Amino acid sequence: MTPRTDSAPSLSPTAAAVADAPRSELLQSVVDVARAIFGAEASSVFLLDEEADELVFQAVSGQGEEFLVGRRFPAGRGIAGWVATSGEPMVVDDLSADPSFDRSLAESTAYVPNALMAAPLISDSRVLGVLEVLDPSPQARSGVRELDLLAMFARQAAAALRVITPERVREAEQRAASGTGALEGARREDALKLLGSLERLLRGVG
Repeated sequence: MTPRTDSAPSLSPTAAAVADAPRSELLQSVVDVARAIFGAEASSVFLLDEEADELVFQAVSGQGEEFLVGRRFPAGRGIAGWVATSGEPMVVDDLSADPSFDRSLAESTAYVPNALMAAPLISDSRVLGVLEVLDPSPQARSGVRELDLLAMFARQAAAALRVITPERVREAEQRAASGTGALEGARREDALKLLGSLERLLRGVG
């Protein structure tokens, strides 16, 4: 069954700005950890913008991190688009032989990988985006177990992300309006602890 991708509540500029810093920190941690665990040349997180029907580079580690964040492409394009639509993880050892690989899209990012692994960020049956690792080590993409690990990591990252956005952001707006700060303290720490726990788990079994 394809996970639902219903639109998140719209955010005011104040709430979006308030939420952006902890979200960016969380997503950068996600791609840095994924790249390290899977021995990849690069890792990236795309978040789904349902309104525009686009995937947006939100965090990048390795190749392309200097200029890719913020770039958009149609949500149906390439392997990331397939993963976002299907809600299923995917590993491809030879992208040159895979018809779902959009080479022109990859070339536009100035880095064309030979292999990749991708998993959807799903929370409460809702696709939030896609986590990709590009050119992971051969050992990391050698079997179903490794893809399951990436999918588990992506699920945990999505759970942490949902602590921050989108449902909690309206609280952020209220806190910002009252001058008490937003998305700091316990909720933000809980999100990062979730990610840290999974990192330790993956490093222990990887």
